[in-house]
Amino acid sequence: MEDYDRIRNDIEAVLPEFADYNQRIRHPGGFHLINAAAERRWMTPSGKANFITSKGLLEDPSSAFNSKLVMATVRSHDQYNTTIYGMDDRYRGVFGQRDVVFMSAKQAKICRVKNGERVNLIALTPDGKRSSRRMDRLKVVIYPMADRSLVTYFPESNHMLTLDNHDPLSGIPGYKSIPVELEPSN
Repeated sequence: MEDYDRIRNDIEAVLPEFADYNQRIRHPGGFHLINAAAERRWMTPSGKANFITSKGLLEDPSSAFNSKLVMATVRSHDQYNTTIYGMDDRYRGVFGQRDVVFMSAKQAKICRVKNGERVNLIALTPDGKRSSRRMDRLKVVIYPMADRSLVTYFPESNHMLTLDNHDPLSGIPGYKSIPVELEPSN
């Protein structure tokens, strides 16, 4: 597109919160999208925040939460979606590598591994059996996080998820709840 101002004018014409878009975007701090929740304004009948809890997650036999370890995937600081721009993740203090698995100190003790040791992760089938999907020789990184949880980098760990592991309504893949086992590397 030759002239992004024209696109912004069209956006401004449709969305009131984008009034004076072209002028505001050219000044530092001049463009701010309103977020009612950040201002503690709740658009609910009671005027208060409402919290809904799901029932039955642990009762579903196919739920990843029934496995001993649940792996989630994350992006690093030097990454946008699947494009990796560098090997550093300053958010989590990892530099020059991506072949890591994050876990809590308590979980490392339970798994009998230490920070810096190498481990293998094996994805489990819905019935809890080992699959052929695995990640080998990942370096353990102790990180403050929930017990029973492991974290690896996306997209390197995409293959750990089966094609049918997704929400049936939205179609969103289950990248935050992959049941796995952990074993020491040789």
